[in-house]
Amino acid sequence: MKKRIVGIDVARALAVMGMIIVNFRIVFGESGSNWLRNISHLFDGKAAATFVVLAGVGLALISNSAIKNQDREKLNIIRKKIMLRAAFLFVVGLSYIWIWPADILHFYGVYMILTVWLINKRPQQILIATIGLILLYPLLMTLLDYETGWDFTTLEYLDLWTLEGFIRNLFYNGFHPVIPWAAFIFFGLWYGKQDLNDNQFVKNSLKVSSLVFVATQLVSIGLIHFLSQENYSDKQDLTSIFGTSPMPPLPIYMISGISVSVIIISACILLAQRYENHAIISALHKTGQLALTFYVGHVVIGMGIVEELTSQPLSSFSIEFSTLYALIFSACCILFAVVWLKYNTQGPLEWVMRKLLN
Repeated sequence: MKKRIVGIDVARALAVMGMIIVNFRIVFGESGSNWLRNISHLFDGKAAATFVVLAGVGLALISNSAIKNQDREKLNIIRKKIMLRAAFLFVVGLSYIWIWPADILHFYGVYMILTVWLINKRPQQILIATIGLILLYPLLMTLLDYETGWDFTTLEYLDLWTLEGFIRNLFYNGFHPVIPWAAFIFFGLWYGKQDLNDNQFVKNSLKVSSLVFVATQLVSIGLIHFLSQENYSDKQDLTSIFGTSPMPPLPIYMISGISVSVIIISACILLAQRYENHAIISALHKTGQLALTFYVGHVVIGMGIVEELTSQPLSSFSIEFSTLYALIFSACCILFAVVWLKYNTQGPLEWVMRKLLN
């Protein structure tokens, strides 16, 4: 159990650092080197998907014992804690959405609330719910205009603070809409209910997810190439449908995101088992334990520092600056985690959440 949790925290650290790379590029700009921009774009939607899948794994780990022992009282307590944490994350996310519209935490809170309903369901039922949400989204797109509310030239959601706009953004066409993004946390719940102490299962997960990821990429590229017939305008339209971009989050992206998350999680579990005493694994393990602190910190502190120190528009920086700053900030997070956890058992924001909700 200890080794398994170490691997999960390592994966969580990598997911947060991936989100930092993506978000700093979005905020600070991406002019400059094409190869570096292309590498940065590889993280788009994948790091955030992994972060959400890991939430589902975590919910499974804290509830598996109560479900196995049919301890209803303990399960009810766990459900209550999940609901309270979900509410906390929802409020925290909304508290700074005016400076960071692409926040994931308030979406994350809703995913968690929905997962409470599934937490004691059979694995097959959880998978059905996962697939159902993924397939529901393209059906919704035939009924609702995906671009409603958006000014994509500025990535501004024009009617976010109206009731209709807020609900539309939250459930349908925001940065991480509940439909279908909750499928990520549902899948994580399913994955966390498997025997992650079984090395053969974890290795098979790594192999299968790698094959699925490669197959998904090939299908995506093949469909776009075949259907566009090299027409640039058609190719752009088809890329939004059959590509692996998170906006809109259509099935090919969702499958790609799930497969990448399993690759990262299973690889981290195996690496943590093999190199459990290595300094890098230990440092990333500690960093993953402070994931909430670092996610909020990269917005409030990471973005805030640059805004205070420069008079030029934030989006005018180069991809070289955005990437280098993301790597430096991530390194600072790792160093902070190692030092902080020498004297404390929880991260600052994790401690605040526990104090408020206990």
